[in-house]
Amino acid sequence: MLLVNQIRENYAGVLAGLQKRNFPNAEAVLNQAVELDELRKSTQAERDQIQSESNAISKEIGALMREGKAEEAVKIKEKTAELKIQIKDLEDQNSKAEADLIALLYTVPNVPHTSVPAGKSAEDNEVVLENGAIPTLYEGRLPHWDLIKKYDIIDFDLGNKITGAGFPVYKGKGARLQRALINFFLDEALAQGYEEIQPPILVNEDSGFGTGQLPDKEGQMYFADADNLYLIPTGEVPITNIYRDVILSESELPIKNVGHSPCFRREAGSWGAHVRGLNRLHQFDKVEIVQITHPDKSYETLEDMSRYVQGLLQKLELPYRVLRLCGGDMGFTSALTYDMEVYSAAQERWLEVSSVSNFETYQSNRLKLRFKGADKKTQLAHSLNGSALALPRIVASILENNQTSEGINMPKVLHPYLGFDKIS
Repeated sequence: MLLVNQIRENYAGVLAGLQKRNFPNAEAVLNQAVELDELRKSTQAERDQIQSESNAISKEIGALMREGKAEEAVKIKEKTAELKIQIKDLEDQNSKAEADLIALLYTVPNVPHTSVPAGKSAEDNEVVLENGAIPTLYEGRLPHWDLIKKYDIIDFDLGNKITGAGFPVYKGKGARLQRALINFFLDEALAQGYEEIQPPILVNEDSGFGTGQLPDKEGQMYFADADNLYLIPTGEVPITNIYRDVILSESELPIKNVGHSPCFRREAGSWGAHVRGLNRLHQFDKVEIVQITHPDKSYETLEDMSRYVQGLLQKLELPYRVLRLCGGDMGFTSALTYDMEVYSAAQERWLEVSSVSNFETYQSNRLKLRFKGADKKTQLAHSLNGSALALPRIVASILENNQTSEGINMPKVLHPYLGFDKIS
């Protein structure tokens, strides 16, 4: 969440950033935050002053008792009882102001970086670059939902029988393609210095608040109410929460973690070709990269992470483009997000396959994720993450873009992982 000092010290900048996000009633919300912070500070100051007065009276009572002036001591003691009531009342006011302030700040999204374009929807995102040639397919080309039936590699009907819509069953070469991609993505990350994490896929409420899924996205997550646990929407949640309530040393930065996990999303979207087949699922696999960095290095790190994801797409021989998301299309917790989209030749449309984001101190403030520098001062770290990569649309694009009349050719980089070079 935002820091109150951030609002106080750069009120105009924070307001402009929230307006760029089209955040409703931004000025009123910021004013309320400042007022609650003033109330918190004033009640704390008044409480401390009365406590100091009470302490002084207690010393005076002790002195009177030692001098045998018990009657005077009793009279003064009555005043300390009144002061204790005032102190308790001020502590209650202070606690309420602080709780109200935190609850309010939980509803306020991150402030966009200055480079984030204004806009209201995906149509306003900025295309940063495009790479690779759009493939020309043979006349009988098929979308991936027909290809998977033709080659019997993914079964949606069976998944519907076992669980429900949006939970496909991968079979034969389809299952092997999934496993190959996961291993390929993990190996690439390890080669770049990431440490592999295999996280839990259920998290508690504190973890959801820590990375910002709560209270913003609880309706999109599966909830195991008997145990008050959530199925993870992304590996970002458990991996980043490893560092909740942790003070690192500056020499430990940057921390680079990678993990594979299934991901679960209740809200899979509306009907239509744009969400058909693998385009949008309730359960899917993803390899996630997470970095914890020094604030001075986080935007350099973001560019490195973007180039790393682009390198994966290049090795998979997929045409892609990079978008800088506008204020209206950014995630709640992000300060700057790059989306990577792959071109699906059979569907003739771009499919998002990765988001790489810098959260600055927004998550670390919630997480109390800090580091101690050489000067022994403690400050909040910056957190970043990215999909590297989410599998469903990668699989869809590989199948569609590499199809021929004789089968589907696999990217050369996957051959060692697959044990075959074609699905036929």
